[in-house]
Amino acid sequence: MTEETGLSWVAAQCDDLEDLPVEELDCLAERGPVEAMLRVAERSVTALSHPGAVRLGQDLRRLLESSLPDATIRTVWLGATDHVFDPAKDGINARAWLREMEQAWLAAERRNDPAFVPPPAAPETDEGLRRNVLQAIGRVSGDLTGTVENRIYPLPLPGLVPALEQVTVRACADLGYRMVLRALKANYVAVDTATHDMFITLGNRFGHPRSLVTEGLNCRT
Repeated sequence: MTEETGLSWVAAQCDDLEDLPVEELDCLAERGPVEAMLRVAERSVTALSHPGAVRLGQDLRRLLESSLPDATIRTVWLGATDHVFDPAKDGINARAWLREMEQAWLAAERRNDPAFVPPPAAPETDEGLRRNVLQAIGRVSGDLTGTVENRIYPLPLPGLVPALEQVTVRACADLGYRMVLRALKANYVAVDTATHDMFITLGNRFGHPRSLVTEGLNCRT
């Protein structure tokens, strides 16, 4: 079972769309990316452990309950998926899309357990952990910014690093940590061994396994 969890797992499904289940690929072709991503959210209930699927609902709620602008949420999503799905191109703003995803996830949970009550968002707000995540983002900021802002295709993505920092500070430190990892992987940004080890150590503090970092991360030795 994958070590990805919550919203970062949904982002990871965009790594290679050909690996999506046939019904989701058909949905993508026939009804567009909004509907396809809702199907992915529904699939989380069976594809992930129960805590991992529940974390999707919590991640969505963490963003929805935050004071983050829609533009910041959109930027982080595009950075974590290398522009695979931009809700704005389908005429839907980031928060409206998150609400639809939350409803799709909740409906799937309740098909399994009609009495299911989603837990509170419970964002990670420990100041020390926030500071550590910001340090990790700072360590990769130059390479990540250079990769996403100086390319021709997909389109440049200015402001990704500040957006990741804002998610960390204003929504949830754990979500910020997982989304910067997804951004590094999606954009194939190389990190040195010391940075790789820093992410593993920080992940341990959040309770994530080592493989959450090592799977798919481009580490130069």
